[in-house]
Amino acid sequence: MDSSIFIGTWWSLVPPLLAIILALITKEVYSSLFLGVAVGALMYTGFHPWNAFVAFFDIMKDSMNLNILIFDVLLGMIIVLMAKSGGSAAYGKWAGNKIKSKKSASLATMGLGVLIFVDDYFNCLTVGSVMRPVTDRYKVSRAKLAYIIDATAAPVCIIAPISSWAAAVNSYVPEDAGITGFQLFLRTIPYNLYALLTLAMVLYIILTGFDFGLMKKHEDNAEKGDLFTSGAEEFEQIKQEETEAKGYVMDLILPVAVLIISAVGAMIYTGFLGGATDIVTAFAGCDAETSLIFATMITVLFMLVLYLPRKVVTFKGFMDSFVEGFKLMIPAVAILIFAWSLKGVGDALGIASFVEGVVGSHASASVIVPAIMFAIAVFLSFSTGTSWGTFAILVPIVVALFSSGDNLEMMIISVSAVLAGAVCGDHVSPISDTTVMSSAGAQSNHMNHVSTQMQYAAVVAAVCIVGYIIAGIVRVWWIVLGISLVLLLVVLTVMKNFGKQKTVKVKNN
Repeated sequence: MDSSIFIGTWWSLVPPLLAIILALITKEVYSSLFLGVAVGALMYTGFHPWNAFVAFFDIMKDSMNLNILIFDVLLGMIIVLMAKSGGSAAYGKWAGNKIKSKKSASLATMGLGVLIFVDDYFNCLTVGSVMRPVTDRYKVSRAKLAYIIDATAAPVCIIAPISSWAAAVNSYVPEDAGITGFQLFLRTIPYNLYALLTLAMVLYIILTGFDFGLMKKHEDNAEKGDLFTSGAEEFEQIKQEETEAKGYVMDLILPVAVLIISAVGAMIYTGFLGGATDIVTAFAGCDAETSLIFATMITVLFMLVLYLPRKVVTFKGFMDSFVEGFKLMIPAVAILIFAWSLKGVGDALGIASFVEGVVGSHASASVIVPAIMFAIAVFLSFSTGTSWGTFAILVPIVVALFSSGDNLEMMIISVSAVLAGAVCGDHVSPISDTTVMSSAGAQSNHMNHVSTQMQYAAVVAAVCIVGYIIAGIVRVWWIVLGISLVLLLVVLTVMKNFGKQKTVKVKNN
């Protein structure tokens, strides 16, 4: 069979959509991703069995990001060492004296997520390891913890001027756009409705205690003592170590501080190595992956000096934690490798050229373009599992659509819609790396996190569609953001009151 019929056509969407649909139906992500990659390899080679077999592993090899895998393993080692030293358990006990309720535990988790804005991977795993003992104490389900982590990772990074995400967006803006990439990024922040409304929704849910859909089931189970609902067996070993270990709060706080300081410092340093002249441009041009590996290595060495002289951890226990950290991260690493391979198959089949052709031939400079671009970005990011890949495909297209100076505000709004849609699609996709990281950070079953977050993200996405239609008409950020925020609060309040009425009727019956 001629493989050219699949390349650059709508057929290129089949492998990722197949993997996603199977994952949602079966609740089993590994086999779903494997089948998606396998079908993609067969299509790419014209269904030639041996060529497909070779292509499968070539694509997997070429798609893997070794830097991120090293970072994951080292961070897994840090998490295990924190548990072995008793730092995590000690912090949980200390926070228990300071944090008196489930609400304050959730707020503290959200606050830490907002503070760690330099990188989403770093955010997901660090916030999870620090706050998990606290949220466990106050019976926050692991699915809810994963949602709070995920909702304060990418949505915060995409509106933080000093972050690896800002650097990525900056790099995708053509030089002839009439505005610098960094200036464009700054102008998109107040129009980034999904990021801002997601943070507002997290705050609303925490303050009101309102949960709905599958998340309510997980929270009800947590109140009865079951934090996992399903998938608890994945994390029994590390959980047991945390409860049995004895240590001090500084055994957790100091390593986290070193991790943050060394990561930020390395990002600034690599930015200046790349020719930056100030801190802002240093962040925009930093090597985030190398910086994160450097930070985790420095932290591991620091923990060696902190723990061994005090005999908190034996040398053998310290070295064993490397393998144990690897084991802890195996589910996340496996999903990441398959997800990257699925993206590689999509690239080989020409998803990017297909989307460029569709968008370029059908889009026009009308008031509904921002809403259309948001929807396209959601679909593309959902299908490929990558926000950054979606930026790379759609941002240059949007900039080209509004190349004249008169359309600068519409270009800003439409780029904002792309950024927002990419983060939204990334949030609801089971093959997204940040979704995987959030599951790993919270030690939540991955499909539990995906299924619960998808329902919450859908509410925000629906409001965003309305918001971007309004944005295309009025083109004033504070009006758009104000109306969208009010609309979200009204929707959530109506859902909350409807849920109460339904509960009362059930009780009466």
